Amino acid sequence: MAKDKTIYTCTECGGTSPKWLGKCPHCNAWNTLIESAAESSSPVKNRYSSQFQSLAKASEVTTLSDIEAADMERTPTGHEELDRVLGGGIVEGGVVLIGGDPGIGKSTLLLQALDSLQRAGLNTLYVTGEESGAQVALRSRRLGLDGSQVKVLAEIQLEKILATLEATQPAIAVIDSIQTVYSDQLTSAPGSVAQVRECAAHLTRAAKSSGVCIVLVGHVTKEGALAGPRVLEHMVDTVLYFEGDTHSSFRLVRAIKNRFGAVNEIGVFAMTEKGLKGVANPSAIFLSQHSEPVPGSCVLVTLEGTRPMLVEIQALVDNGGPSPRRLSVGLDRDRLAMLLAVLHRHAGVACMDQDVFVNAVGGVRISEPAADLAVMLAITSSLRGKPLPKGFLAFGEVGLAGEVRPAPRGQERLKEAAKLGFSVAVVPKANAPKKPIEGLTIHAVERVEEAMNVVRSLS
Repeated sequence: MAKDKTIYTCTECGGTSPKWLGKCPHCNAWNTLIESAAESSSPVKNRYSSQFQSLAKASEVTTLSDIEAADMERTPTGHEELDRVLGGGIVEGGVVLIGGDPGIGKSTLLLQALDSLQRAGLNTLYVTGEESGAQVALRSRRLGLDGSQVKVLAEIQLEKILATLEATQPAIAVIDSIQTVYSDQLTSAPGSVAQVRECAAHLTRAAKSSGVCIVLVGHVTKEGALAGPRVLEHMVDTVLYFEGDTHSSFRLVRAIKNRFGAVNEIGVFAMTEKGLKGVANPSAIFLSQHSEPVPGSCVLVTLEGTRPMLVEIQALVDNGGPSPRRLSVGLDRDRLAMLLAVLHRHAGVACMDQDVFVNAVGGVRISEPAADLAVMLAITSSLRGKPLPKGFLAFGEVGLAGEVRPAPRGQERLKEAAKLGFSVAVVPKANAPKKPIEGLTIHAVERVEEAMNVVRSLS
């Protein structure tokens, strides 16, 4: 009996090699080639080239202005925070990929959303490849979804799933998870690069041709990225990431890609005994409730997508040894080192022999440079041992020359702060509002040393 031929496939890029190599010849990643059975080319030719054949309907060349276009109709899921991230609700024929750490609440949220849609009169289907139907039923009862009419299919074979989608014609179907689904056309194991790519392409084609909205649950690697080939994220319409510490009751759902809405939009959820509940005022999570102002604390108004949120930045400056530490949680460590250098050169505040620890309260991650001014004021407050005034906030990007640059959509940030009762703000001069905001005293600054002088005069 002839031995089956084997090839080695890269788990990072999907490239193949006839023999094992330490480094992938296609993407130069190390130790990523895994053995798999070679596909026979005789029964099906050019399968991958025809994979995306019907994802978009064929048409002749048309002038852009002559194409009739209308906004996609959206169906609300019944969860306001999830709708915000999706751009208003689910879209007919849309494909959503949602990833996150194990146990963070992906299946819980999707089961709650399916139940809400089913109660609104839509036909729904939950395909589970990791649990039995009884386990899904037990979870629905724990969540208080009594009498739920959501249809459940415990299946991992792609052909059977596609046949069920065609027979039941649901408005929305959840595939939990794409890494467990396999196709008979391939001999490799479920979860392999080829299987994930093939199954996702077939499900995407089914969604576009039938109009069913398909939600794919994806596993993540230990680095937090979605497992499988990167082409998976290019195929789908929307990519959502579930973030948050499993030890905390709060979860963030962030849109990384969205063809039907804004990217970097976030939804905030609280994990309760009855599942995930949307948080209407997320700023309350990220602000510590101090009875009196404390040194080293400064409130920042940050933008997450289209939503302004208030986050508390805490800094602790302590006597260090010969090699002082620089540690930041939720903020970029390299940017912290840069801000300390600017603070020394342009404001005369030296932390060369001090340990500096900076933390964004609530487990939120801040990537925008508008946090610079708040970080510097929190560090200065901790070093001097004097708290910032009550109801104080700041935002603004700081350059290496010591200038304070404007932050985008400054008016919305200030209005959100005033709405939550803040009374004093230090902002870049370009963000100073033309009309005064009731209850908010605004100090507009152009340079770091100006901001420091303003804070000294206030405290």
